[in-house]
Amino acid sequence: MSWKIDLVLMLRSIIGDLDRSKFTDERLKQVITVGAYNVINDADFATTYTVNVGSVSISPDPVDTNDTDFTVLTLYKSACILIGSEVKTESANAISIKDGPSAIDLRGVSASLSALYKDLCKKYEDMLESYLYTKGAGGTAPGAAILSPYSPASIGLNANTHDDRGYHFY
Repeated sequence: MSWKIDLVLMLRSIIGDLDRSKFTDERLKQVITVGAYNVINDADFATTYTVNVGSVSISPDPVDTNDTDFTVLTLYKSACILIGSEVKTESANAISIKDGPSAIDLRGVSASLSALYKDLCKKYEDMLESYLYTKGAGGTAPGAAILSPYSPASIGLNANTHDDRGYHFY
């Protein structure tokens, strides 16, 4: 399946692990399926995806179906999950030791990861909001409105110069 190759490489690029020193491909595939599961719960897509976290599978393959929206949202959600885990791990190691003229300060690593985490999660939220706004949620077309005889927007639709509700048009 091409998502197991393409999405893993893309996720490595986003998190900066191109030399494969931090995460195995198997771990990244697991995180991608968890990310995909979360994305499915956040938005509706034209294609119905089935995600099985236990068997590490996404069906149909979002890369083969050219579903860029689902793919990019899944990547950023996965990166957010992964870096969030790293922030938690590194925050336990965020220490500062000073002994005379010598000093060791590991707080910067945690601060940098935290900034990256916030940035990735903000990008995900912005992309999700943009997707929901432009593609619609739950099959509703963006910009759809409900007009009824009693809604303020439908007052001007009357050809009358006087409205029963007390509005006068001159």
